[in-house]
Amino acid sequence: MTPEIRCFRDEGADPAIALPGYETEGAAGADVRANLPAGQRESGLTLAPGARAIVPSGLRVEIPAGFEIQVRPRSGLAAKHGVTLVNTPGTIDSDYRGPLGILMINLGSAPFTVAHGERIAQLVVAPVVQAKFAAAAALSETARGAGGFGSTGRG
Repeated sequence: MTPEIRCFRDEGADPAIALPGYETEGAAGADVRANLPAGQRESGLTLAPGARAIVPSGLRVEIPAGFEIQVRPRSGLAAKHGVTLVNTPGTIDSDYRGPLGILMINLGSAPFTVAHGERIAQLVVAPVVQAKFAAAAALSETARGAGGFGSTGRG
C-alpha cells in the first residue's frame, strides 16, 4: 500500500511553490522547497557561516498512523555549500499537525542564501514500529558485549 501524505498550505504560503515531490523514479526522498514569507521572497533568507534557521515550507502534513516522515539533508547543498540540517534525520510524527519547518545550518565558510522555492531537504516516508520497553534483571550475552563507540574497528 502506498501511503498518502495530505498537505495543507499555511496561510500566506505561496501556492505556486510545488508540493514535495520525487525528482527521479528511484528517489527515496521527496524534495521539499522553501516557501518564504512575502517579505523575504525577493531577497531570500541568508545564513551566515555557523548560523542556523528554521526555513518554512509553507506546509502542514497529515501522515497516516503507522508511518513517519524523516527529514534529511540534500547532498548537493552539503557538498557544494556546507549547508545541511541540524537535526538529521528529523522525525515528523503521524500525530503532528503544526508547520513543517526545516532546521538548516551553514557549516560553510561563506554566507548562503536560501531562495524562495529552492529545494532544501528530502522527506523520506517510513513505517514505524512501536516497541514495548520492559525492565530486565540482566541482558543476554553477545560477542560484542558492551563495546561502544569505535569498538568494532577504526574510528
